[in-house]
Amino acid sequence: MVPPVELGSVDKLKLLAELTERLESDLRNVTAAQKATQEGATHEENRSESDKDMRATEVSYLARGQAERVISLRDELGLLRSLKPRVFGEETPIAATALVRLVDEAASAVYFLVPAGGGLRLNLATGVEASILTPRSPLGQNLLGLRQGDVVGLDTSDGSREYEIVDVA
Repeated sequence: MVPPVELGSVDKLKLLAELTERLESDLRNVTAAQKATQEGATHEENRSESDKDMRATEVSYLARGQAERVISLRDELGLLRSLKPRVFGEETPIAATALVRLVDEAASAVYFLVPAGGGLRLNLATGVEASILTPRSPLGQNLLGLRQGDVVGLDTSDGSREYEIVDVA
């Protein structure tokens, strides 16, 4: 088992830069896919041959969804670029840019609370990852304002679970 990393020693600026880089890569990929799909929607091969032919409509729906994802990624990147990492101590309420270690009877997990990139994972050290958690997620909402030593509850499909906040940085 890999020993837990000291959260206070983690460079949050580096984490934010890594997350920004990953979202920028996603933005490039989604933008390219959206442009290709948009070109396909207007291509001669996708013109309707009858009133029941929905090819062009389906492709335009896909292009619209991809365009919305492009806008969303741009917004998320703007939020990340405006963040200034804060230092958190035992008595500091959890807020954006907090690194939080949660423990329950079965496991330990580290989360980086930021407004974008929810669900992604970043390496803190060899064999140690932090999951990106947004304040819009149920767990992120429940963590806001709590402190080290508090217990946070979360209702899951398997029932209620409780986690102790053992470290905040």
